[in-house]
Amino acid sequence: MRQLKKLSRFLFSAGGGSASGGDWTILLPAVTLSLLGILTMSTFGVGTSLAPRQLLWLAIAFSLYLVLSTFDMSFMRRTPVVMALYLVALVLLGMLILFAHPVMGARAWFSFGLISFQPADFAKLALIALLAKYLSRRYVEIGDFRHIFISGAYALALMLLILIEPDMGNAIIFGTLWLGMMLVSGISKKHLAILGLIGLLVASALWFEGLKPYQRTRIISFVNPAGDIHGSGYNAYQAKIAVGSGELFGKGIGYGTQSKLRYLPEYQTDFIFAAFAEEWGFAGVVLLFSLYALLFARLAQIARAAATNFDAFFTLGVLILFAAHVAIHTSISLGLLPVTGTTIPFMSSGGSHLVLEFAALGIVTSLARHGHGLSRDTSANEYLGG
Repeated sequence: MRQLKKLSRFLFSAGGGSASGGDWTILLPAVTLSLLGILTMSTFGVGTSLAPRQLLWLAIAFSLYLVLSTFDMSFMRRTPVVMALYLVALVLLGMLILFAHPVMGARAWFSFGLISFQPADFAKLALIALLAKYLSRRYVEIGDFRHIFISGAYALALMLLILIEPDMGNAIIFGTLWLGMMLVSGISKKHLAILGLIGLLVASALWFEGLKPYQRTRIISFVNPAGDIHGSGYNAYQAKIAVGSGELFGKGIGYGTQSKLRYLPEYQTDFIFAAFAEEWGFAGVVLLFSLYALLFARLAQIARAAATNFDAFFTLGVLILFAAHVAIHTSISLGLLPVTGTTIPFMSSGGSHLVLEFAALGIVTSLARHGHGLSRDTSANEYLGG
């Protein structure tokens, strides 16, 4: 608790009262969610805890937000910059497959001693920037299926590299991110139906050829969760027990038996929502969803007031990314989706995703701040002067 108080004083003194300190309507929900996550993963002196390391990552991520939000990030609108980010993401994901050592069966991280970096996190930001650039120039032509195909090819290239790792959870996030940005761009119902059919065919092909045996087993255990609660269905079963046992007001901070006694695996990352719900109960879950709702509402407001089409699509892309993570992570803990291993924004343990999330918010804040004076060009769908 002493560490949390010190970090809180640092965070709020770093940006409070300064015109260049960031957008506190974005920062307050994000920092609060991060601190709630740190409280949930803390063992309070009993056993090994990831909370101290996450405190350090939060300080780094917060500092990066302040830097990016103050700096003029309008160069992100340039095509060479966007393509460079995308190509770097492709190279990093390709290098994972060739050089990374498997961790829990997946080549998803580069490890440098005590620090691990997951390139998929960077690739999400790169894809958002690329789709924002593509749609900012062609959203009035989105009725042409060619643009849906081309934008989908960009996303698919990243998804295939992630599936090879294999990392089904992040592959689903990438697909959801692309589909969400297509929906906000105004895709027609006919094209949406075609995409649904293609998705069904791809899912069928993956079931028979692309999925690993353990991934098929997870899906089967989702359909019949009571079939193997001591094997493939164990994680999902324990998560539902943790959520349900929280009842109205929870068991109390640090008193979650499912998590602290390690019945619930990966409670600091993949199942931190279940651990939080056990300790905070239904009232805590309402608080949690309220914080996410405040953050999402603010991002939507920024997107509506954006000075350029790129800014609007980029901000919506960040919103869709966070919302996809929240929806999938919580649905897994509630038994509504098969276990795929996904984080929840700002709360799950891990440095690379936390840094990405605050970096994305910093870019959104910078674009909104330095976009004043620009206007949307309805003919070229670019900001004036571009």
